[in-house]
Amino acid sequence: MTDTKTETALSSDPTEVRRQKLEQLRKTIGDVYPAHFHRTMTNAELAARYEALEPDTESGDVVTVAGRVYSSRNSGMFMDIHDASGKIQIFSHKDTTPEEARALLPMIDLGDIIGVTGVVRRTKRGELTINAQKIVMLTKTLLPMPEKWHGVADVEIRYRKRHLDIMTNEESKLRFRQRSQIVSGIRRFMENDGFMEVETPMLHSVYGGATAEPFKTHHNTLKLDMYLRIAPELFLKRTLVSGLTDKVFEINRNFRNEGVSTRHNPEFTMMECYWAYADYEDIMDLVERLFAELAIKVHGTTEFTYGDKQISFKGPFRRVPMPDAVREATGIDFLAIRTDEEARAAAEAAGFEVEKDWTWGECLAFIFEEKVEPTLIQPAHVTHFPKDISPFAKEVPGEPRLVERFETYCNTWELGNAFSELNDPEEQRARMVEQLEQAHARGEKDKQLDEEFLDAIDQGMPPAGGLGIGVDRLIMLLTDAPSIRDVILFPARRAKAD
Repeated sequence: MTDTKTETALSSDPTEVRRQKLEQLRKTIGDVYPAHFHRTMTNAELAARYEALEPDTESGDVVTVAGRVYSSRNSGMFMDIHDASGKIQIFSHKDTTPEEARALLPMIDLGDIIGVTGVVRRTKRGELTINAQKIVMLTKTLLPMPEKWHGVADVEIRYRKRHLDIMTNEESKLRFRQRSQIVSGIRRFMENDGFMEVETPMLHSVYGGATAEPFKTHHNTLKLDMYLRIAPELFLKRTLVSGLTDKVFEINRNFRNEGVSTRHNPEFTMMECYWAYADYEDIMDLVERLFAELAIKVHGTTEFTYGDKQISFKGPFRRVPMPDAVREATGIDFLAIRTDEEARAAAEAAGFEVEKDWTWGECLAFIFEEKVEPTLIQPAHVTHFPKDISPFAKEVPGEPRLVERFETYCNTWELGNAFSELNDPEEQRARMVEQLEQAHARGEKDKQLDEEFLDAIDQGMPPAGGLGIGVDRLIMLLTDAPSIRDVILFPARRAKAD
């Protein structure tokens, strides 16, 4: 069916050989890319149904399967084909397979997608196998597959050509299945806890809800500059104001025009929720229940391994106020320091380099990041953040410099951020105006006051606890992934020329 001399001459160009085979197939069988093919079962269903079939036994049952050819032996007499659920061995022999079907074997390359109808048997060695009676070409591939057993070694190619990574790397395939399982688990947990899922805009005319550099675009019809959302917070709070529900959440894509690292991607996933008549301590309990349930869903237990560390998501997590954590790590008692100048002096005396205009709270937060964060391996809630860096949280009673805010840390990473949400409209406006002035002083001239949000808060928002969880980082932890790009199906990449 092929010109052997031509194929040998072109053997250094496997793509050209495949194209030659494609043309030959078009002439002999017609449609090489049919619109449909009806399987009777997947490979996993086949394995489950015939699990009890004894070695060297033929079932007599005829089934139809389909999948990609991953290996071929003895000129195609034995082939392994994989679908999304697993693999099955195909056996084509003159004693069982008609000549018409066997004639197709020289045209089949690794990576081609075929359909097979035949009788199920188990070989003497125990391999579940289909004795092919009919073989159908479903997709002729024009590019060779990476070598199956070594997969895609180049990390850059793995991220840029994720389809090849998953095709040849069982670890990647499992990780993205686990990602789906985790996201689904978050959704089910929140719904079972009485939260209502909503969808808020991705395009904002005024960006806010977090401090970050936005991506900017332009709406031609509205003649309006717009920004890809950096956080859904302000819209979700307006939902609470509306009275639609007392418990609201969104699993959302956010976009921040900032750095890329093993823990940062410009496009990322968060779960953000707001719970009316609750506070940040209620949210701590929710986080612990959610994390434990997800660990059990993925690992069957709250204990799991990340790298060389044993992590436990069994609650309750350690809870420590930020000033206490800093005092334990450095001896500096920020609660005894009264002014910004004294805070900067204390930090410098302890060997920290701080900016000349930093406030008391900024000094506290900086030293926490430098000295405490790297020690937080087991999950912990760090509470009582400085008000200077927390414009949407309620003050701690008796300590107006601190707010009812916590961040959940594990493996030194921040996984979640939560507040007892500020709902005093005058205080909210004052803090947002102050935040806006600071942004303008940093050169962020596009930053505006969100008057529509403030108008909604004037209408009255109930007291509430709010939470944002970095879903990608949580998935990294639960799937033992070294980089955020390992858990994002198609991560942001530089242009190929770079």
